[in-house]
Amino acid sequence: MKRIGGWSLGLGLLALAFAACGAGDDNHTVYKYYAFVTNSYSGSVSAFSVDAATGALTAVVGSPFKASYGGSVGITVDPSGKFAYAGNSGHGGISAFTIDAATGALAAVAGSPFAAREGSSSIAVDPSGKFVYVAGDYAYYPVFGVTAFTIDAGTGALTAVPGSPFAAGDVAYTVAVGPSGKFIYVRNCQTISVFAIDAVTGALTAITGSPFAMISGCPIAIDPSGKFAYFANYAFTIDAATGALTAVPGSPFAAGDEPYAVAVEPSGKFVYMANRSSNDVSAFMINAATGALTAVPGSPFAAGDTPSAVAVDPSGKFVYVANRYSNNVSAFAVNVATGALTAVTGSPFAAGERPSGLAVIRIAQ
Repeated sequence: MKRIGGWSLGLGLLALAFAACGAGDDNHTVYKYYAFVTNSYSGSVSAFSVDAATGALTAVVGSPFKASYGGSVGITVDPSGKFAYAGNSGHGGISAFTIDAATGALAAVAGSPFAAREGSSSIAVDPSGKFVYVAGDYAYYPVFGVTAFTIDAGTGALTAVPGSPFAAGDVAYTVAVGPSGKFIYVRNCQTISVFAIDAVTGALTAITGSPFAMISGCPIAIDPSGKFAYFANYAFTIDAATGALTAVPGSPFAAGDEPYAVAVEPSGKFVYMANRSSNDVSAFMINAATGALTAVPGSPFAAGDTPSAVAVDPSGKFVYVANRYSNNVSAFAVNVATGALTAVTGSPFAAGERPSGLAVIRIAQ
């Protein structure tokens, strides 16, 4: 049986060790690593193999793979590593793909794209791999909730959950599922909606106290322990029993200009934020007790033009940033002691037109 680990915009998010032809853990499991980048203007997904030793990217044969005319934005991968899902911001619905574990090539699932509301772009799979959740991205689309789907475990096809879409706040921008699979978090225009997930049906029920007050910070990342949530540079603690949010003292923490994407490193030590207007990446160390953030020495680190997505590979050794207007991906090696970033040789790597979403995964061979 194949296994996967990965971290993506809205996914979440896993540890490993490396070997010569891919990677292996102490049980000698061999892995391959892939990065998938959505190209919003060309409606496609660029696929790359990831060099386990250096972090360099090499385009997969056949890449880019056509998604939808609607403009692919967010992307996520199910925990089995069998399927990838791209949210299309126009009328394109949800593009579903099977992933070739040996090559990283993508093939459209029968029936793809699957119908979803206009503006469907931020997308997440729950940790069980049973459900897909989609939120909108742009304020001028009439999206005020979350569309939920069940996943066919054999084919990857999607079926709408009864009662979907589920009402959230005024314009649902981004969505993330907590690592326990019990709760889902939705960033609205001025609030955060939190829902409990029905483990059998995938249906959503608003928790007590939802929606929670918010000012800004569209992206969402939840640390692997499920203790903390980061909405850009706003930090919250999560009540493990109820899913409720409480602001971390000192939040928001100073970042770059317009933090637009956020990712937590798999061990839960570091947070990385892509700053869209200052063209750089802010790096922070997480206080394991409180969730508070402290800037990593040397932060922020230069990226490309208008960084719009960030992901950490499952080993925590590399960080990748999709640069929307330079049409490429910046790759960085992580100092695992300090969290500081150093550009990977050959970075940036060419992507398609207007890269907007990013997922980095590992698949056991």
